[in-house]
Amino acid sequence: MEREIEAAFSRGNPNDVLSSAFEMDIIRLDIWRLKGSSWLSAQIIHFYLNLVTERSKKEKYPAVQAFTFYFYCKLATRGYAAVKKYTEDVNLFTKHIVFVPVFMNCHFTLAVIDMRKKTIKYFDSAAVKRKKEICETLFKYLQEESQQKRHLELDRSEWTLRSMRSHEIPQQENGDDCGVFVCKYADYISRDRPLTFTQSDMPYFRKRMVWEIIHQQLL
Repeated sequence: MEREIEAAFSRGNPNDVLSSAFEMDIIRLDIWRLKGSSWLSAQIIHFYLNLVTERSKKEKYPAVQAFTFYFYCKLATRGYAAVKKYTEDVNLFTKHIVFVPVFMNCHFTLAVIDMRKKTIKYFDSAAVKRKKEICETLFKYLQEESQQKRHLELDRSEWTLRSMRSHEIPQQENGDDCGVFVCKYADYISRDRPLTFTQSDMPYFRKRMVWEIIHQQLL
């Protein structure tokens, strides 16, 4: 595994395709961003969230749906009409967990909708400011989605919306690892595991993600 990871980090053509799935190509340049302390590309995060989704179909884990960063950006700026096509072939309300990655102010974060518990939580690995409005925007989206697809009204009093505090979730200790934190939040939450990792795990997670992406298989 170490040899494969080092080969992926080698000085090959930056445009070499090292993994292709989910109608996405991961090129060597994307993989290079997993080395050291570089920011991840959105492509890497999207690919990884798709791996999490695929794992949920094959093993006894909660059913998962994951959106892209473009979803929340369109929803926040243009409203429900701009994103309703994202679920043309998906019934969100049959899923257990929905991941909504968010990119704001050059920072990657993650919102998590848990249909089982009726919660919407916002996970920020540099939680200097709570952003409950993101949860509110997503609940409004769910209301409209439910009305459009099921003709049912969601009861706001039954739902809990929370922006997680810094002491409640793992936090980054640099300005570079937010993308890795997003991926690992999703990895752990999709398996109903407690978030027990820390900043010190990031170098290992980065190398592990290289192998997982190349082999399209989560360890």
